[in-house]
Amino acid sequence: MHDIDHQQATCSHTHGIQAEEHGNENKTFRVVILTLGTMLIEVAAGYLTGSMALLADGWHMGTHAFALGITWLAYILARKHAHSRIFSFGTGKFGILAGYTSALFLCVAAVSMLYQSVERLLFPVTIAFNEAIAVAVLGLIVNAASIAIMHGHGHDHGHCHQHDHSFRAAYLHVIADAMTSVLAIAALLTGKYLGWAFLDPVMGMVGGLLILRWAWILIGQTGRILLDGRAPDEIYGQIRMALESDNDSRVIDLRVWYLGSHDLAAMIAVESGEARIPGDYRQRLENIHGLHHITVEVHPRDRDNQSAV
Repeated sequence: MHDIDHQQATCSHTHGIQAEEHGNENKTFRVVILTLGTMLIEVAAGYLTGSMALLADGWHMGTHAFALGITWLAYILARKHAHSRIFSFGTGKFGILAGYTSALFLCVAAVSMLYQSVERLLFPVTIAFNEAIAVAVLGLIVNAASIAIMHGHGHDHGHCHQHDHSFRAAYLHVIADAMTSVLAIAALLTGKYLGWAFLDPVMGMVGGLLILRWAWILIGQTGRILLDGRAPDEIYGQIRMALESDNDSRVIDLRVWYLGSHDLAAMIAVESGEARIPGDYRQRLENIHGLHHITVEVHPRDRDNQSAV
């Protein structure tokens, strides 16, 4: 005979986490509007001035605005369906799916930027450097403003605070966009004062590669969570150590996976020579950060095997 019990644990600071995510939703929306408006200006200016670096920076900013928009929409949907019975383990994967989708679009945008940059390198056009530099500097200012809006996240939410990885990914979007703006400005300045016009499309290629690399990493991270990939070995070690702390119990099966950016689920089978119930083992896991959905199965150990353990 064995006992099975399931528990959906909740962090004592759940209300604080919800308030944090609502605040991140508002921050994300403000940055989306700011980024989208600047993107339209930079793309138009890139075509009018003939600057591939500026055009790449504008499209780069556009892909970030799109990704940030998906993140913002995911916040809304997750909040709307937070108590829906349709989703057995909650809406934690809304943000993960948003990140995966935005990464796919980022890949398409990056390939397009690389193609246009190579084309411009082979068939150069005249660049209006003064106008292009002015708009590129404007883009960098907007990036700095976006960073200021999003800065300071995650430093005042208590011991049970859980990092909002969707928001952190959005923050990295803005950081990467600022880096691309710096590359565009550098290319335009060298082109104007040193005559190295070829650096403009080269920097456009660098921007495309940066986006492609970021998108590939994001696809790997979010795809693993969407496919219920294994949690880090560190989590497994913490759970085993807690459950086997009595020197009698032995974990015979353990599966841990992410349900979202920070929520974890675990299915556990424990063998024990003593008469124990699943609740005994759940109490030992209360300090495992992010572990909210726990299923414990307890197997009594055969007396013939106790001496071998």
